[in-house]
Amino acid sequence: MKVIAVIPSGGIGKRTSYSLPKQYIRINGKEIIAYTLEVLQKCRFVDKIIIAAQKEYFNLIEEIKLKYHFTKLLKPVEGGSERQFSVFNAVKSINADSDDIILIHDAVRPFISEKIIENSVKTAREFGGAVVAIKAKDTLMKGDDEVVSYLDRSETYYVQTPQVFKYGIFTDSIKKAEQNNFIGTDESMLVFNAGYKVKIVPGSSFNFKITNDEDILLFETISKVLN
Repeated sequence: MKVIAVIPSGGIGKRTSYSLPKQYIRINGKEIIAYTLEVLQKCRFVDKIIIAAQKEYFNLIEEIKLKYHFTKLLKPVEGGSERQFSVFNAVKSINADSDDIILIHDAVRPFISEKIIENSVKTAREFGGAVVAIKAKDTLMKGDDEVVSYLDRSETYYVQTPQVFKYGIFTDSIKKAEQNNFIGTDESMLVFNAGYKVKIVPGSSFNFKITNDEDILLFETISKVLN
């Protein structure tokens, strides 16, 4: 069973002060997406990588591939108007067997570890689907300008990536989402909504998503220490 990593990279970075989408920003001389791809390139549990991105960044992705010798990286596919459409486009371009594994990972979670990848792939192989998440440590509430209610922290998780599924299960979930015009905020929601069980794999606080300028500063600081 081969493992194909799908990297949705169509975001335009509205929540940062940079002109480039955040995944292409260079930190300590390297693009953020290159840090992420480097982990997947070195990981023995990943066979191929495909990026879904805006066409205008295809040349940059090819430059990154050649510069860092990312031999697992396939030709990019065009991203969609929503995250799930980018993922759909990538998955539909893949020739895979039903039991092959699709691993979806955010371009801007560069501190993903090989151990988390291993655990999520093994879980998906056994159960069909896995989502990486960490238990909520903070008190969580619902509200607008004022408090409406509080959530039970013992039953609440912060969802991360990778999110990993057997190809047959995920493509069936795609079909059902398209038939029902269902838009999910992540892939585990699509699979769960299609009626499949999704197992939780423990994540890490270091596996944070770079969303704003503060996250970029945090990543820059940590990566300097690690290097």
